[in-house]
Amino acid sequence: MSEDRIPFHITLREAQRRHFLCMKRGNEHGPEYVNRLYAMVRRHLRSGFRFTCLTDDPQGIRSEVECQPIPALDLPTDPSDGGWTQLACFAADLFGLRGTAIYLDLNVVIVGGLDPFFDYPGKFLMIRDYKGRGQRVTALSSVCRFDIGAHADVLEHFRANAAEVRSTFPDAQAYLSDFLHRQGKLAYWPAAWCPSFKYHSIPTWPSNYLRAPFVPPDARIVVFHDGCTPPGAIAGQRNRVLRFVRSAGWVAHHWRE
Repeated sequence: MSEDRIPFHITLREAQRRHFLCMKRGNEHGPEYVNRLYAMVRRHLRSGFRFTCLTDDPQGIRSEVECQPIPALDLPTDPSDGGWTQLACFAADLFGLRGTAIYLDLNVVIVGGLDPFFDYPGKFLMIRDYKGRGQRVTALSSVCRFDIGAHADVLEHFRANAAEVRSTFPDAQAYLSDFLHRQGKLAYWPAAWCPSFKYHSIPTWPSNYLRAPFVPPDARIVVFHDGCTPPGAIAGQRNRVLRFVRSAGWVAHHWRE
């Protein structure tokens, strides 16, 4: 057993009740993103689990991952932007799955234990928005936890009022945050657990020219967004002018099969 591997104990009961979900749609991410995400979960979870990928192309995804088609939103037009397709995860019947699910974006790197994510109190857990902690309701859905089938009203309301919802909210996570907040169900992960690579790993100027990005203290899942990606972090690249970043070797260590 490698030194970075957490002991993996499978029980049938836990495996049937603990789920990880991700979504791969289109060509933005290859199957290696799903495969590495599965591998990171397996290394960092002590209990059994099921891993399901909702996708329009299962080719190349490892056999341990259960691939299912992305549920249709049943709208006149396909909302291809804004992450609206993620709302399909809240269907009343999601391929017969039962239990608690943690949804993970493909652009995350797991660096710490995951078991506390199942134990932390709250009906619906999300990441508090990095751009205004403590002041904005809006949360990020890159790492969220919910009971499967318990929030079908989120999807039903969107289907019945899609045009109004999309004109009111810039994306799915803003709608999701507002809807659950009004119901008193929205809660946030501890801030240290899910830091942003962009805001919390990259040293501030001018230190970013001298120091490589680092793993923030107490981090468990590092979130990549706004043009930052795991491959870019490994290569020391960003898609922004005058935003220099050195190579982050720790990303390569964790983001692998």
